[in-house]
Amino acid sequence: MQFLSPYAPGIVELALATRRLVLEEAPGAVELIYDAYNAVVAGYSFTGRPSEAFIHIPVYANWVNLGFHRGSELDDPAGVLQGSGRWVRHIRIAQPADLDRPMVRAFVQAAVARAKRPDAAAAKSVKKGQSVVHAIYPKRRRPK
Repeated sequence: MQFLSPYAPGIVELALATRRLVLEEAPGAVELIYDAYNAVVAGYSFTGRPSEAFIHIPVYANWVNLGFHRGSELDDPAGVLQGSGRWVRHIRIAQPADLDRPMVRAFVQAAVARAKRPDAAAAKSVKKGQSVVHAIYPKRRRPK
């Protein structure tokens, strides 16, 4: 993935491993890529609409977040999810072992189960499993 080239190899591996986990649980999802100011972000939606994304993966210089767009609605009795906004919650992925925790996959599965699916008419126009670049910001802050 060319957008990850400025990042250290360990961060690239974390990002790709997180992506693999999401796509294993949501194989028909459309990947929406944003090369934004302070992170490369991939969002996942079954409809192809950014507003209906259910998971996002921002890649930072020292870690990757596994974000849930409606994470505040997910059952989290142990308080694992981070964030205090109205909707979004995330789990910080700082090392490969973080992805092996069973609750990580359980949160992904819960988000996938709650995700909006295209109606029958719109389903024909959705390019399942496709990656789409939505934005490349002209000014970016990246690791050196």
